[in-house]
Amino acid sequence: SIAILLYLAQKFKTPDHWYPSDLQKRARVDEYLSWQHANIRAKGSKLFLTKVLLPLLTGQPLPAEKLEVAIEELNVVLKQFEEKFLQDKPFIAGSEISLADLVALVELMQPVCAGYDLFEERPKLSEWRRRVEEAVGKQLFQEAHEGIMNIKNL
Repeated sequence: SIAILLYLAQKFKTPDHWYPSDLQKRARVDEYLSWQHANIRAKGSKLFLTKVLLPLLTGQPLPAEKLEVAIEELNVVLKQFEEKFLQDKPFIAGSEISLADLVALVELMQPVCAGYDLFEERPKLSEWRRRVEEAVGKQLFQEAHEGIMNIKNL
C-alpha cells in the first residue's frame, strides 16, 4: 500500500505537501513510512486481531493477559511515535499534512475500532488526529472508516 501511495502521489502530481519535494521533509515522510511497518502497523494490527478478529473467528475471547501484552506493546510504540515523529509539530513532516500522517492515522484507527481508544489520554496524539481529520475532511474520514468501525457487528 505504501508503494502504491507513493506511485500515485508522483504520477498524478498531487499537491506537494502529500509527498514533499523538499528533501528534508520527504526524508521525514520516508522515515516514518519505513518505521511504521514494524511498529504502529504491527502493534495496532496485533491488538485488532487479538481483541476482535480472533474471538470472532474462534467464538472465544482470548485470555486477558494476551490482550494486556498487545496493549502494552502498542503503548510503547505510541510513545515513540509522539516523541520521535510528532514532537511539537502539527504534522509528522512539519506544518502540513503528508502521506505519513494519513498512513499513521489509518493504522491507529484499527485499535480504536476494536474498542481501545488510544487517543483518550494522549492530548498530543488527539490534537494531531483532529488536525489530520480536518485536513482530509471529517466526512471523508468517517466514510473511509465506516466498514471497520462496524466490525464488531459481524
